[in-house]
This record gives sequence, C-alpha cells and structure tokens, in this order.
Amino acid sequence: MEATDKVWEVFIQKKAGLAFKHAGSVRAFDKKMAIQNARDVYTRRSEGRAMWVVPTEAIVSVPLDNSDAFFDPADDKAYRHATFYEIPDGVKHL
Repeated sequence: MEATDKVWEVFIQKKAGLAFKHAGSVRAFDKKMAIQNARDVYTRRSEGRAMWVVPTEAIVSVPLDNSDAFFDPADDKAYRHATFYEIPDGVKHL
C-alpha cells in the first residue's frame, strides 16, 4: 500500500426515500477511483439508485470508552422516543 492509497466507506440507497446503508469499503488513490471501485464492487447487479463514498478518515465517531456517558443522558427523556405517537395508515417510511 502506498502512502496515497486510502480506505473509503461506501453507502448505498436502494430506492428513493430510503436511508443510505453502509455497504462496505474500497481502497482507492482518489475520489474518482473510489467511486468507480465502489460502483464495480457494490452495484454490479443494480442494487442501488444512489451512492455515497466517504474517506474513512472523515468519519467521526464516539470513542468506545466514552459511549456509555455519551448516550446515557437520552435514557431519561421518554418524550424523545416515538412510543407516544401513532403511525398513520399509509406511511411507508419514517
């Protein structure tokens, strides 16, 4: 692996209105090559209608050793959960 080769995360949207889902990773030297590699690997059989390709280094996450403290405050706010709402008939995606 050369110094300019990096890992890119691939997210695919299967149909309009649906969320993008992580499909996997590819290696590439630049964004154009990353998109081509992602297309060749993850959409060979028309699995998606849209794609995001993001350098892994650009993704920010909560450190695992801090995740309990980070997510703990949400547990005491029941109004943040959709348990009090009824979903109307005919709603396909939330």
